[in-house]
Amino acid sequence: MNRLSGTGVALVTPFTRSLEIDFEALGRLMDYTQSNGVDYYVVMGTTGETATLSPAEKAAVLNFVRENNRANLPIVYGLGGNNTAALLSELKNTELSGIDALLSVSPYYNKPSQRGIVAHYEQLANEAPIPVILYNVPGRTASNVTAASTLILAHHPNIIGIKEAAGDMDQVMRIARDKPEDFLLISGDDLLTLPMMSVGGTGVISVLANAIPNTFQRMMTEFRAGNVQGAALTSYEMLDLNPLMYEESNPVGVKFVLSELGICEPHVRLPLFEASESLKARIREILHKM
Repeated sequence: MNRLSGTGVALVTPFTRSLEIDFEALGRLMDYTQSNGVDYYVVMGTTGETATLSPAEKAAVLNFVRENNRANLPIVYGLGGNNTAALLSELKNTELSGIDALLSVSPYYNKPSQRGIVAHYEQLANEAPIPVILYNVPGRTASNVTAASTLILAHHPNIIGIKEAAGDMDQVMRIARDKPEDFLLISGDDLLTLPMMSVGGTGVISVLANAIPNTFQRMMTEFRAGNVQGAALTSYEMLDLNPLMYEESNPVGVKFVLSELGICEPHVRLPLFEASESLKARIREILHKM
């Protein structure tokens, strides 16, 4: 699973003005990110607006990425839910050929206990024909996958890593200290990528890498070369832009950035709403400085 180190880009799903999937723009985005140094694609993560895509649309996006993966980058596919039985049924009905791993968000809304979270992931990993990456994002799920639970699951033979987005460096360090050597510790927060890598993280699954993939490439190159100060200076380039990506919910901000770059339109599906004029003006100001 060394292929899943470095920068994974959590691809947005571009839409036309009529809110149909814009496959031409998706192709441009894939080419842009690949040519600027991303290491793998993540399809149907939160950034891909999975909550408002139909099963047929999700399948169509996945097929498009598979068929247009000119650089043969690894592909991680998002498949998660808060109904374990329904998730296992979806798993059986999803064509996973050419997919390197699943990214599965911790069950949301029903707030299971840690025992429930562990049992949920164990059932998924037992059934999955490809490796599973855990995804802990308490800000969206309303429950945290604790370090203790992650470390239990890290010993499952079909669970290979975690996208950790709790924003808790104490939790990150406990996982880093006690995890199996080959267990992938992946940042789910762009700004915490470098701190996490400094304690044993393997990279990031990134929102901003849709728009500024070359920044991540430079940061990764500098860190791996032992130039930690240079990597830090590069990471500071994201500092002002990053919070604006989430101010009106992801992927509203990054889609507007991509529209400014001429890659896709800024359209999102309800209940998300296109960026306000205030947010657009502040993003434009930062892009101009960058």
